[in-house]
Amino acid sequence: MSADEIIIGREGPVLTVTFNRPEARNAMTWDMYEGLYAACETADGDDAVRAMLLRGAGSAAFVAGTDISQFTEFTTGADGIAYEEKITRVVSRLETVRVPTVAAVQGFCVGGGLAIAAVCDLRIADRSARFGVPVARTIGNCLSMNTYSLLLHHLGPGRTLDMLLRARLFTAEEAHAAGFVAELCDAEELDERTGATVERLLGHAPLSMWAAKEAVRRMRTAALPDGDDIVAGVFASEDFAAGVRGFLTKETTHWTGR
Repeated sequence: MSADEIIIGREGPVLTVTFNRPEARNAMTWDMYEGLYAACETADGDDAVRAMLLRGAGSAAFVAGTDISQFTEFTTGADGIAYEEKITRVVSRLETVRVPTVAAVQGFCVGGGLAIAAVCDLRIADRSARFGVPVARTIGNCLSMNTYSLLLHHLGPGRTLDMLLRARLFTAEEAHAAGFVAELCDAEELDERTGATVERLLGHAPLSMWAAKEAVRRMRTAALPDGDDIVAGVFASEDFAAGVRGFLTKETTHWTGR
């Protein structure tokens, strides 16, 4: 990983994580996921950190999923299970950070990027933001049970299935109407609105905010079922292998259901 692919900065009590691959719409490499995990450890290991802000470099994307080129070596269901466990480990760590977490979203927030934003406590977006997991028309994979639970938790079953089955991206306005986005603004206002939200959080009781975060997390995950059989079946499929090839070569994938 280039040291610049994920930038961890500190300004007073605020730890800022910037996903910094604008030429690739900030698509996440394995090492970037590990860098995010390390940032969470930093936030919880320093009592002077009172809030965490996540954002993408450039204006095209927050995070446009996982870098698809990393899937080319997947050949078995076990590869898919290991991948989803890796993603769940990181997003779950972000979800358990003790301080409030805020995602500033512009452009694409899809796939793994949507999972990252979904475990943040608040999402502030400008009108360019687009949210979704269009894997049914791109590479033909699936999500972990934890990520499905996050979408169901935030959007409900109807919107979740609409997003996933039609493989469409929700507009910023739709995400705001669904309650997923806490505040919607114009692009030139995003920094100001995000800064004002973080400043407000800094003035609130840390333990009260932690208790609210932790109670919501525990209720969401209390009855989370195992889904390894789902993941293994999809990631070992011919369709997934063909979808990855088609995505990278920009050729149309002909789905077979095998």
